[in-house]
Amino acid sequence: MKKLLLSLCMLAACIGAKADEGMWTLYNLPPAVYAQMKAEGFRMDYKDLYSGDLALKNTVVNFSGYCSGVVVSPNGLVFTNHHCGFEAIRSHSTVEHDYMLNGFYARSYEEELPNPDMFVAFMISQEDITPRLKALGIDNMNAQEEENLIDSLQQVLADSVKAIDPTYSVEIDPFFEGNSYYATVYQRFPDLRLVFTIPKSMGKFGGETDNWMWPRQTCDFSVFRIYADPKTNGPAQYSEQNVPYHPANWAPVSLDGYKDGDFAMTVGYPGSTQRYLSSYGIKEMRDAQNAPRAQVRGVKQEVMARHMKASEAVRIKYDSKYAESSNYWKNSIGMNKCIDSIGIIQQKAEYEAKLQQWMNETGLFKDQLDFNKLKSLYEQREGVTYLFTNLIESFWRTSEFGTRAIRALNANKLEGPTDNPKKQYFIFPDNSKEWDLDLDKDVLAAMLKNYKQQVDPQHLPDFYTTIEKKFKNNYKAYVDYLYNKSVLMKPGEKIYVNSKAFQKDPGYLFGKDLFTLLATTQIMLMGTQSEIEAQEKVLCAAKLRMEQDMPHYSDANFTMRLSYGQVGEYLLNGQPSGYYTTAESIIEKMNRAHENDEYFAEPIMHELLSADDYGIYADKESKKLQLCFLTNNDITGGNSGSPMFDGDGRLIGLAFDGNWDSLSSDINFDRELARCIGVDIRYVLYLMDKWGHADRLLKEINPQFKADMQVKK
Repeated sequence: MKKLLLSLCMLAACIGAKADEGMWTLYNLPPAVYAQMKAEGFRMDYKDLYSGDLALKNTVVNFSGYCSGVVVSPNGLVFTNHHCGFEAIRSHSTVEHDYMLNGFYARSYEEELPNPDMFVAFMISQEDITPRLKALGIDNMNAQEEENLIDSLQQVLADSVKAIDPTYSVEIDPFFEGNSYYATVYQRFPDLRLVFTIPKSMGKFGGETDNWMWPRQTCDFSVFRIYADPKTNGPAQYSEQNVPYHPANWAPVSLDGYKDGDFAMTVGYPGSTQRYLSSYGIKEMRDAQNAPRAQVRGVKQEVMARHMKASEAVRIKYDSKYAESSNYWKNSIGMNKCIDSIGIIQQKAEYEAKLQQWMNETGLFKDQLDFNKLKSLYEQREGVTYLFTNLIESFWRTSEFGTRAIRALNANKLEGPTDNPKKQYFIFPDNSKEWDLDLDKDVLAAMLKNYKQQVDPQHLPDFYTTIEKKFKNNYKAYVDYLYNKSVLMKPGEKIYVNSKAFQKDPGYLFGKDLFTLLATTQIMLMGTQSEIEAQEKVLCAAKLRMEQDMPHYSDANFTMRLSYGQVGEYLLNGQPSGYYTTAESIIEKMNRAHENDEYFAEPIMHELLSADDYGIYADKESKKLQLCFLTNNDITGGNSGSPMFDGDGRLIGLAFDGNWDSLSSDINFDRELARCIGVDIRYVLYLMDKWGHADRLLKEINPQFKADMQVKK
């Protein structure tokens, strides 16, 4: 018993300095972590967090595979971020009914808008299956054999859970750099409908100017609803007969707010972190991934922005594409800045020296982990990684023409008789509503020119010879030639890929040259990939062993995680940042819209946010409408839309961003600087009420809200 108590005390002491770092899996939350949460103000029992139908985890959803969300009503309402709903909002928008620009509110179930490619998924359970895989010999397998084994076991587990509920599915994911594997059971609902969104002026207030910055005033939320089979209340493909889903539990929404030092917890689906990555891997990330990504996207976005400003129709088509691109353009710039200013590569190198000393003293892992070899492997491939990043950023999913040119080489997507290659074909549907011809051409021309400027001549695809000799390095002329002459740009026409005519098509030749270079580059990367992964895996295992008296969390991999900490400010440029913003601060920015159009807001927003009385939505202590707030919760991409809970498991906000000063947190969590930026749920409800007049939704979330407002009046 004394030994157990001593271990728990050591664990608590070890995490005391880093109490708020960590993206913890819920099903096996370390006792010391839970004890620390309780010490900081978490008042729920563990079973109410994870176990049973009424567990808090059952209110949190994977939102369409790229964000998080939270169920807030007995009829399946889901809150997520505005930028998570961005593409759905855009896809329903037209010049005549621009929901992106003007907002949207469905005043009845019948008006709620379906989204064919979206879903939410609930995590049912999770289990560590590492012992089972080890018993099956995974440690002695190569990469392909490991993949086959995991696929086979995943199918076996899927069959077993479907016997319990046919709507369940199973995913097996690697944890701790592949040293562990967890199996997670999900239930996925594919009928998800748009219910409410505010105008873009508020949902994206501050735009790229304020992105990753503090202070913030963005009201970054949108509202969807889960629909279900009317007979089973279970998942169902979209149907007009489907009805709102009735969950067993939903998150209670609080108007009580928060104060400095209050416990705060975020539960969601963080996408990807690399905190176990070696110093050599971080250097490659900085120089061969982030730097070229930022450079190429900067060029592309300049072209996109010019066309979007010139046409409302073009803006609607490209709003979400531009936002997606610019988000990680700025992230790459900020991360590199932090890597250098904090000295992360040197810090990692110093830690690796300590790890090497421990290995020398104990003899553990000495025959498996070789830092000199790891350094050499990364040096061998850094130039190739730089090339690969430039190729992907310049030509993949960048222009419609480039997408079609690559698609034409994918034999798995062909139609026609499989036994007669000459009659196999594909057809490009008319998707002209999704892209703009002039913008597409200008982007491709800019990418062609920029790519040549960024890489060595030996890495230029063969079509650059055509550009030089036939078009005298006139990229616009070459692009005009491609679009005018290639059959790729003719929607509805059968394109017989194995015909002699098509194999002389300029679009085919363009795609073939790109595909050949990409394939060559990938082969070069694969030459070192498996060895690097094996070394990084052992590096992680050695760290876990050396620090075996401390609790550890795995890197994020878009599985459900919990992070916790406190509401609070930090030092921003040497001055206290403040931990919340108020309506006065957004009005001050709105009044500067003539200087920066990303601070524009409609007159009604000026009026609502200049009110004398914010009623039940005002903070009880400050008496102000608080807009956004800071916690030191540990988040990353994928956490967007994650619910932010207080110590009683009540919803106080939605996470939507991190801060510029800690953009390196994907590889190094800095407790002094790292902050999660959330939109205050009272700000959300205030605009739903006063701008949207969404009485039916507010009553659905909590009938007392409207009753309290009536009393206040």
